[in-house]
Amino acid sequence: MINKNPYFPAEWEAQDAILMALPHQNTDWAYMLDEARECYFNIIDAIIELDQAVVLLVNDKEDYQFVKNKFGHRIIPVIIPFNDTWTRDYGPIYIRHKNFLVCNDFKFNGWGLKFPADKDNLVNSLLICKNIFHEDIIYQNRLNFVLEGGSIETDGMGTILTTAECLLSPNRNGEWNRQQIETYLKSNLGSNKILWLNYGKLEGDDTDGHIDTLARFCNKKTITYVKCYDKLDPHYQPLSAMENELKNFLDTDQQPYNLVPLPLPDPIYCDAKRLPATYCNFLIINNGVLVPTYKLPQDDEVLKIFTTLFPDKKVVGIDCRALIQQHGSLHCATMQLPKGSLVIKG
Repeated sequence: MINKNPYFPAEWEAQDAILMALPHQNTDWAYMLDEARECYFNIIDAIIELDQAVVLLVNDKEDYQFVKNKFGHRIIPVIIPFNDTWTRDYGPIYIRHKNFLVCNDFKFNGWGLKFPADKDNLVNSLLICKNIFHEDIIYQNRLNFVLEGGSIETDGMGTILTTAECLLSPNRNGEWNRQQIETYLKSNLGSNKILWLNYGKLEGDDTDGHIDTLARFCNKKTITYVKCYDKLDPHYQPLSAMENELKNFLDTDQQPYNLVPLPLPDPIYCDAKRLPATYCNFLIINNGVLVPTYKLPQDDEVLKIFTTLFPDKKVVGIDCRALIQQHGSLHCATMQLPKGSLVIKG
């Protein structure tokens, strides 16, 4: 089977850069800004050390000059205002046609009207105006439909993996039902099959069960997912039910997926509330895989699993304890820009 045209490219396909947004004093990171920036800088360093560019949204000229001095030509800073630093959920979602790319600009409404998102919704159109993207790219305004990048996974072969709790949330697309949303995704993302997970959610999660916290494609035949081994943990039953759903899914060749469990991290708390730590929030780039770690006993085991899953890529662990304080992690903070999307290369 070959990729249909158009199609939604998988994360492991060739990329030009990673889109990120630098925390600043007017974001939710203000109370721990130095710690948050250190984590972001570690992610940026890992990406550019693996010979890939980073497009970095910055809030003002001061931050622009700061990152230019720190990273030099290896980074592409762009002054654009934003509400949140989680570019995964408001960054462009690209569809590849035979001879061009379409930059889909879906609506972001703060994960179901939980947080302000007015500035975030302007980021993609402003990036187009800044001439960052290649002139042949077609910008498609889809701000009539709420869709976050962290809520969908693709195998690059026409299959999309998602969760019912998120996409069917009434605070996102109102009264749209499952069939209507499925038809819309198939039509606009070049998909021919939607795999819906009805179970699985992490305590402390603001996203209503984003798929990139629960289960991820590693290739067209392999899904890695969060597994809870402790029967006394409140996650045990919903994640076990999710595992059973995954076992019943079929790949593009109508065969069961190769399922690789990742352990649920030991509980991490803030103000007596459990945070949604997960190892599924990893990022695949051209030459590597960046994996969130949390200074927990499971870290080393997980890094070994990823080395097996991606034998041709360098696996790099990134301490993401700072990110989890704002209920996100590594994948949430990044959005890949596919090959052919950028004019300027860092």
